[in-house]
Amino acid sequence: MKGRSRMLEEYEVNPHTLMLKPIEYGAKTFTEIIEMEDVILSPFKPMDILKKSCEFFGSSYQGRKDGTKELTGISYKAPIMLNPQMSMFLFPTTSPVKQECIWISHSHVCSYAAAGSGQTSVTFQNRESHLVPISYSSFENQMLRTSNLRIAYSQRVSEMESKYSMKSFYLKNKTNA
Repeated sequence: MKGRSRMLEEYEVNPHTLMLKPIEYGAKTFTEIIEMEDVILSPFKPMDILKKSCEFFGSSYQGRKDGTKELTGISYKAPIMLNPQMSMFLFPTTSPVKQECIWISHSHVCSYAAAGSGQTSVTFQNRESHLVPISYSSFENQMLRTSNLRIAYSQRVSEMESKYSMKSFYLKNKTNA
């Protein structure tokens, strides 16, 4: 680990965020934010940070969740597209309504392996490994579902680009004729 974590009141998920992990802090649930080169403690729950981050990027959490359902049909333990231009796609390790839900940044996962007793060892791009309380098969499923979301989004963008670049091509040629 990177040593002591600092406390921050304001935080948005960003391209350096690896994981939002709930931790018990007295009688409250705080969030340990693991970044590429930092560990931050927030007095807010992971879901609160995620919701605020969705709003920061111009949507609501429910809107992002609805978008996932529209693109993939996934509604339970749905991954979300926080900011596709910055490759910020996160997925939950359990139902997001549960206090123990951890949110993981799909882009930063390098590898993962079963660690026994319903745990998975996740290695991130910064070469740090973390034990996450989720079975290997569930983790792999969440990785695949998030990949499917990324692909579905990319396909929609490509379809739109093709459709409208061809339309402008025809309009341009029609006016030049």
